[in-house]
Amino acid sequence: MDTAPSAQPLTPTAPAVGNRRRVATAAALASAVEWYDYFVFGIAAALVLGDLYFPAGSPTAGVLASFATFAVGFLARPLGGIVAGQLGDKRGRKPMLVLALTLMGLATTGIGLLPTYDTIGVAAPILLVAFRVMQGIAVGAQWGGAMLMATEYAPEGKRGIYGSFVQLGVPIGVVTANTVFLLAGAFTTDAAFAAWGWRVPFLVGLFVLVLAWYIHTRVEETPEFREAEKKLAEQEKAEQSSPLRAILKDHLGTVLLAGGSFAVNTATFYIIITGVLDYTTRELGMKRSAVLTVSLCISLTQLVLIPAAAALSDKIGRIRIYALGAAGIALWAVPMFLLIDTGSLLWLAVGTFVTSCFLSIMYGPQAALFAELFTPEMRYTGASLGYQIAAVLGGGLAPFVMVLLLEATGTSMAVSGYIIGLAVIALLSIKVLADRARSR
Repeated sequence: MDTAPSAQPLTPTAPAVGNRRRVATAAALASAVEWYDYFVFGIAAALVLGDLYFPAGSPTAGVLASFATFAVGFLARPLGGIVAGQLGDKRGRKPMLVLALTLMGLATTGIGLLPTYDTIGVAAPILLVAFRVMQGIAVGAQWGGAMLMATEYAPEGKRGIYGSFVQLGVPIGVVTANTVFLLAGAFTTDAAFAAWGWRVPFLVGLFVLVLAWYIHTRVEETPEFREAEKKLAEQEKAEQSSPLRAILKDHLGTVLLAGGSFAVNTATFYIIITGVLDYTTRELGMKRSAVLTVSLCISLTQLVLIPAAAALSDKIGRIRIYALGAAGIALWAVPMFLLIDTGSLLWLAVGTFVTSCFLSIMYGPQAALFAELFTPEMRYTGASLGYQIAAVLGGGLAPFVMVLLLEATGTSMAVSGYIIGLAVIALLSIKVLADRARSR
């Protein structure tokens, strides 16, 4: 029987304000560069990877193969979350964050240097999948470490806003990835972009290794983990279960509810930044640069909306804000695609902007909400598993499912129905989590 863990943190010695700011900044930067490296693959998958690494068959088949490779990264994310969560709950948040950044930097650089199918044949897609798996493991390990570095350093009553610093890594990563791709396209011809210009955004990701070194040498472990470490030492002496075993035995229901509550957010997000990019350029004939610019501008608005929603959750409660975002996604799913289907850049911007508002409302308090579902000694494992389950069920498959639904039905309303279905699951999961919180 699942019993939701206490959300109450331990009471460590308060860190200095300067150290809090340094840690929050480092966590936000770690999230930003990690997501940048992760997102450049999604953009490249929609634009060039199908032709370069999966050339056989129709253009649709190439895109499906490319998006399937994109999804592989999501399937690997729970592995990263499990391994890093287990070690992060036992050995510390910082070492796992440094390891995740290093792995991501190496994988992204490898993709940027990878020869195409025409050069090395079938080895090219195999290596592409391998590097994508590395990216998935890295981002699965990173989120929990960065989120806990921020929230466990947060002053009382500000866990939501501190957690949102890490959440800002997503729009920052999207903005940066889109900007670099736009610049690569602007300064190259179409032929040069297909030949080498698309590689530049991947090679820029090498700078993540510099940040990994900085965090390793300049950032301290969180106070809450240092306190939890004492409790873990006592548990190990008594030969009690590991954090992962404890989660699976007593708190699996909480993990599944967390994943179910968030799948609609991650699915809808990847639909509007990756699936819509493919749909509008391949099916509606819109210009690549114009669609990327819209995505970039909308992501900029999230830099304001995400911390605003998180700050509000510190005042009126996380569940209320979180549920509002999920309900908004459900209600806007049909209008969004009706606007996109006009083929107008203006209505594309309006449709995806409103969606991004609801995504931000939900995403802002999510880090603090997931952290508060688990006690410090199992928090990395529990929060990471919940997040990465959502990533697999939602984000990884969403662009692939979108293409299949469009091909099978010929209408974007099928994609709207997919989003609504996930939103219903989210609202039901949120209700159960809220009922449990009230009972505690």
